[in-house]
Amino acid sequence: MKKQIKCYIYTRVSTSMQVEGYSLDAQREKLRKYADYEGMTIAGEYSDEGISGKNIKNRQEFQRMMNDIIIGKDGVSYVLVFKLSRFGRNAADVLNSLQTMQDYGVNLICVDDGIDSSKDSGKLMISVLSAVAEIERENIRAQTMAGREQKAREGHWNGGFAPYGYKLVNGELFIAEDEVEVIRTIFDRYIHTNEGLRGVAQYLNRHGFTKKLRQNNSTTGFSTSFVKRVLDNPVYAGKIAYGRRKTEKKIGTRNETHVVEQSEYAVYDGLHDAIVSEEDWELAQAKRKKTGYKREKVTDPNHAHVLSGLLKCPCCGRNLYGNVMRAHSRDKKTRYYYYCKNPVKATGHKCEFRTNIEQSEINAQVAAIISAMTKRKEFIDAIKEKIGIAIDTSEIENQLQQIDAQLRKAEGTKMRLERQMDEMDPDDPHYDRKMSDLQRRYDAQYDKIEEIDIQRDEIADQLHALRQEKISSENIFRMLMAFDTLYESFSELEQKQFMQTFIERIDIYPERPSNGCWIRNIIFKFPIPMDGKEVRELPLDNETMLESCSLLKKTM
Repeated sequence: MKKQIKCYIYTRVSTSMQVEGYSLDAQREKLRKYADYEGMTIAGEYSDEGISGKNIKNRQEFQRMMNDIIIGKDGVSYVLVFKLSRFGRNAADVLNSLQTMQDYGVNLICVDDGIDSSKDSGKLMISVLSAVAEIERENIRAQTMAGREQKAREGHWNGGFAPYGYKLVNGELFIAEDEVEVIRTIFDRYIHTNEGLRGVAQYLNRHGFTKKLRQNNSTTGFSTSFVKRVLDNPVYAGKIAYGRRKTEKKIGTRNETHVVEQSEYAVYDGLHDAIVSEEDWELAQAKRKKTGYKREKVTDPNHAHVLSGLLKCPCCGRNLYGNVMRAHSRDKKTRYYYYCKNPVKATGHKCEFRTNIEQSEINAQVAAIISAMTKRKEFIDAIKEKIGIAIDTSEIENQLQQIDAQLRKAEGTKMRLERQMDEMDPDDPHYDRKMSDLQRRYDAQYDKIEEIDIQRDEIADQLHALRQEKISSENIFRMLMAFDTLYESFSELEQKQFMQTFIERIDIYPERPSNGCWIRNIIFKFPIPMDGKEVRELPLDNETMLESCSLLKKTM
């Protein structure tokens, strides 16, 4: 009596392959007919629906079938699949699975391909086809990326969203007039002031700049990470960068990838207009590279120019800097001054303010004004109210949840495109064009995920900044409440740090007034209670302030 041959049938389809000839029902029908024709008995049916053939990790039915083969559950001799691509699309997985099956006396038959692994020619054919399919997919990706690099080499924008400050018109970059001022201000502040990334972001947020909402972004404020990305992007100097981020295989995995920032990448001249000059771009990059570098002081190491960078020249409007006059032979005393080192104004005219203002004098004047301000009852009452007030972060936390949902959706779309590429039939007459189109959409999805990641970083950065600002503000308020006690005990460096935490600029008179007080106006970094309202600007025409200066003059 002829021995009855048992078999399993395995079917797999992705959501993109639910078409005639590839659907699960169509595959089952053909496999059942083949088993019946060959006199085989079907001992079990296994089916993975909507699952990629890229690897076997997520194919539960495939793994169940392999386990049944290993334990010898039904004593089968064959596994029938419609095509080799239904069994798997990763060469290593196909060959490893096939070897495991054959270790337990089970062979693979690919009905439509006419392949039988029990024959030497069949096993060889499986090895070749599975390897070729994987190589072909990598070649198509390489060709696509080569085309993208050539496009960058020619100066064209390479896809994805336009960077802030630009807009896309027919695939090319043009300056967005409603955004460009932000970019110019970022470079200008970073290059020409002592501000770092956080300082520039705070300047934008405090001076009425509003970020235009794009790509579902709901945060109008500016974050440190946003400023960093602008300063690091050569597109603003008229360049096109290629390879700043690359998709790389995760170490320790077979098929998983992630996007990695590259320290070195190609930069080409772009066809678009630059927003900043190459000179300013290089200055910004030079400052970015100076992280952690401090100049060693050659004068008194305990001395600090307390108001340097806060005082503004009354002639050209630029910063006054600290200057040192070496000890004179008469009294052997080193003197410190503030002066304007800009011989030319921004208009091109000569700056005529050549006065050296003695530091101890003007430092004491500013301290006296702050002290007088903090002694006022309305100031004390208002500050006490501010301390302990909770900041409502519910709106920005809700934005973070929404952006996380967008990220999950985008990742899902990327995985669906991966499955579609895995399920493409090499015998399809339009295979190359379809695969190229899928690869283009796949790459574009990475751009979208990156943009969402950037938005998430910005929102998370702003949430962190809000919480930190509350902590910082409360500390400053408490310090202001005890200004007289604390300030005198500070070192000059601590006095400088304290002044810079809440003062943005100090305007002075071009000549020393009769009352001896140089200070004309003080602008704070946050609102200060004064005369029944909150102000950021304190002009020195207030009687109490003038009185403080007069008293100071008499004691000097």
